Amino acid sequence: MPAESQIPIASPNQVRRFARWLSLFYGTTFGLGGTYLPFFPVWLKAIGIDPSWIGMIAAAPERHRAVRGAMIVTAFATASGFIVIGTQHAPFAVFLLFALTASVWTPMVPLTDAYALRGVARYGLDYGPVRLWGSVAFILGALACGLLVDIIAARHLIWVIGAMAGIGAVIGLGLQPLDQPKTAPSDLHGANALLRDPGFCAIILASALIQGSHAAYYAFSSISWQTTGLSGLTIAGLWALGVIAEIVVFALSPRFTLAPSILVVVGALSAVARWTLTAQEPPIAILALIQLTHGLTFGLTQVGIMSLLVYRVPGHVMARGQGYLAACSGIVSAGASVLSGAVYARYGQGVYYAMAAMAFSGAIVMWLARHRLADHPPSDHPQSVASGG
Repeated sequence: MPAESQIPIASPNQVRRFARWLSLFYGTTFGLGGTYLPFFPVWLKAIGIDPSWIGMIAAAPERHRAVRGAMIVTAFATASGFIVIGTQHAPFAVFLLFALTASVWTPMVPLTDAYALRGVARYGLDYGPVRLWGSVAFILGALACGLLVDIIAARHLIWVIGAMAGIGAVIGLGLQPLDQPKTAPSDLHGANALLRDPGFCAIILASALIQGSHAAYYAFSSISWQTTGLSGLTIAGLWALGVIAEIVVFALSPRFTLAPSILVVVGALSAVARWTLTAQEPPIAILALIQLTHGLTFGLTQVGIMSLLVYRVPGHVMARGQGYLAACSGIVSAGASVLSGAVYARYGQGVYYAMAAMAFSGAIVMWLARHRLADHPPSDHPQSVASGG
């Protein structure tokens, strides 16, 4: 099977153009996340939707070959969806419209990653420096929206989220088409064989449990912080601290010497500690320190999982492997979000004990699978583990 990295490198102008537009698209995609994740629940609360419905609505996003075209279509559909959502205030109407919007929005990040992985192989680039712009944009989006929430009424936040989605859709038009790499099919490591591989199943299940344990944080942290009197800018700053820690972990990942499976276990156990402490309703100074552990609970877990995928999944079925990962994560995260809405409505911050239990389950899955994963030889994949690909 010829490696994708053997495709002749294009001209310097093509390389720069690809990297520039991909960085911008990553930026707007995660910038949308920076406005949506902290403040969409605040908007839902502002228009009178109760916690149980917020949990159900937040679960909606969790539930290809023409990658570039699909990215552009999903970006425009997402922007249109948020604009229509802004005209609705009834819980069931918001739920239905957001579910429809989420059905086209949710694939955007996996599609962008698939496009990026193909492009960095095509042009001989590093994945990490391009991807980091997404995390930077998340911080800027969260801070900008946090500043606005103290200036405008919370019921108008949906228009900020919609505007960010619209900017991403326009930038998507500048993405460069990529030729399809030619690879030979593999009977041994075909896409269908992935789900018969216990090691691969352990990877996606552990990832789903650990990353899914963030569900209550994503849905209710901003609401609970606002209830305690924190300003919008302070809330955005707390979110930004977590993403800054994530960026640092991504930047330092080439220096990590522990096995990827152990990185995932460390990330999971860090999540257990994080959610247990968060359940205690700590003061702002302690909460700020807890937020820094996002670099471990999300960032380190992500580094470990992506590294395991690089080693476990052959390059020609990597997109399918990412699809299975996204599907498993979506199912688990959706269930966790619905559950967290019901638990938060009754027990408040006690919901984080359930999240800690999820993360601990993920740690057990990965710990039990660590030897099986360590015995598997690296696949012929063009991205290095250290690059974050």
